[in-house]
Amino acid sequence: MGITCAIGLMSGTSMDGIDLAMLRTDGDALVERGPAFFVPYEAEFRRRIEAGLETAKTIGRREERPGELAALERDLTLRHAEAVKAFLEGAGKGWDRPEVIGFHGQTVLHRPHLGLTVQLGDGPLLAACTGLPVVYDMRANDMAHGGQGAPLVPAYHAALARGLPPHYARRFPVVFVNIGGISNITFVPERGEPVAFDTGPGNALIDQWVMREAGIPFDAGGAVASEGGVVAAVVAGYLQKPFFERSGPKSLDRNDFTLAEAGGMSLADGARTLAAVSAAAILKAVEHLPQQPRLWIVCGGGRKNPHIMADLGEGAQKAGAEAVTAEQAGLDGDATEAEAWAYLAVRALAGRPLTFPATTGCRVAVSGGVVARP
Repeated sequence: MGITCAIGLMSGTSMDGIDLAMLRTDGDALVERGPAFFVPYEAEFRRRIEAGLETAKTIGRREERPGELAALERDLTLRHAEAVKAFLEGAGKGWDRPEVIGFHGQTVLHRPHLGLTVQLGDGPLLAACTGLPVVYDMRANDMAHGGQGAPLVPAYHAALARGLPPHYARRFPVVFVNIGGISNITFVPERGEPVAFDTGPGNALIDQWVMREAGIPFDAGGAVASEGGVVAAVVAGYLQKPFFERSGPKSLDRNDFTLAEAGGMSLADGARTLAAVSAAAILKAVEHLPQQPRLWIVCGGGRKNPHIMADLGEGAQKAGAEAVTAEQAGLDGDATEAEAWAYLAVRALAGRPLTFPATTGCRVAVSGGVVARP
């Protein structure tokens, strides 16, 4: 397969909006990163998604759309279509005309032990609205082959690791960390396939805490946490959960960790403590890796929380490694997941594997996705 220009669309567990990114790729080692764009959700729509998470708990088959979920799926898809149009008329103008869209949709339920994952997103409707082929529902085939259905980004992380700037090149093993609502890591060895799994809560608990305690959606720049201290007993309580003892592959639903262990703290102490939980969970994941990493590259919104980054940096340094942001490594930490969905769409069209036994637990490396054409 030749070089394809693709758009990736990501609406993650933070539920704050749509990330868009464009790249050229052969779906293998060649990656030329292009422009990126973000369209925030208005507060009312975000509340609809949050309500949808509750409704989704009643789903027994992934095709079901009870209650308001059918209307939510349509509205979410139309917002993605509008975002693509704005992107192509703005940030993406002047690049190649895209040939395919990789569409993640919005995860509202993820129950890997039941072989059930639900992403809201109408691929055929998006294809009709944009006039472009759409690859969507990329997790289901992995689950059909015994996998967790997550994480899917490792194939892209492995490609990025081969093309880092000279200062960071060949510092294997490299670990990519994505801190969204949930955090996940990809361990990329110098040779062989990546290892990946979810590590625990990322921003989700912090977001829930400051919303509950102060009515604000997130702790911008760690400002709230900067006034507080770490309550070690709360961190220890979270790390005692059985999830952390399990080796990968493993994945989480947004609701698998709650604020139940986070009582009895001030607003600031809670924000700082939950940032420490996020970092400690990531560092604890080393127990389940084949080797100690030499380089940690941090993507996602959590890299903007200086407390998470400081805790990660301190832990990495103690183990003789370095933790850097995606930008320090020449990447775009906001766009990495959207870029990954563009990359995965091209891989899917070529029939290349999206997931591997060491990333999701699938029995064999498998491709995936459904193609909708306009």
